[in-house]
Amino acid sequence: MDFNKSTQILIVEDDERLAELTREYLTNNGLCVSVEHNGAVAVGRIKAEQPDLVILDLMLPGEDGLGVCRLVRPEYSGPIIMLTARTDELDQVVGLEVGADDYVCKPVAPRLLLARISAMLRRTNKSPAASEITALQNSAGARHHFGSLIIDNAMREAWLGDDDIELTSAEFDLLWLLASNAGRVLSREEIFSALRGISYNGQDRSIDVRVSRIRPKIGDDPDHPRRIKTVRSRGYLFVKAN
Repeated sequence: MDFNKSTQILIVEDDERLAELTREYLTNNGLCVSVEHNGAVAVGRIKAEQPDLVILDLMLPGEDGLGVCRLVRPEYSGPIIMLTARTDELDQVVGLEVGADDYVCKPVAPRLLLARISAMLRRTNKSPAASEITALQNSAGARHHFGSLIIDNAMREAWLGDDDIELTSAEFDLLWLLASNAGRVLSREEIFSALRGISYNGQDRSIDVRVSRIRPKIGDDPDHPRRIKTVRSRGYLFVKAN
């Protein structure tokens, strides 16, 4: 995997040995990596330094990972990968709800973590993903109009009427993917392949969580959605009509 050597990664992890081993591995693979052990301190660093990507442990002194994520999201739009030793699905869902883009359960193989980082940075940099579904998306400078909803891929912003829609990087990517394929049902397998570069394991709820967060932001009724519909046993459909 080729990385830009100026790419800044911040690891927020209180296990000093694990943090140093991870830093060394990522550095050896071409990334510029720094480490922070305290969650409260990490909040200030993330806001001030604006790293290209944050690897955030869930259990931290000062401020836990969920709190860090919640506090930095209003001022930090970069990808956040949350690390957790817990396998509780609720922790993972809450992490996504407060703004994490991805999560990895510890212990994680370094190569897997590197692959997740690569996928996140590729999405952030709008590099084309090697999948059929992303080939169906329009060019990077395209803009979609659906009545009062406007989605601009060049600016990576969306508006509902005159109001800006606040979206995390992962939420925008998902919205753009669905909107670019309006009128077509996308399966979870296709969405995972396009956005994360990995196969869907049949249990991960991150796509469902993000859809549930996107719906009210674009003016959709969460209970009776008309814009992003769930097609039972198939996936999600972005309705083409204005």
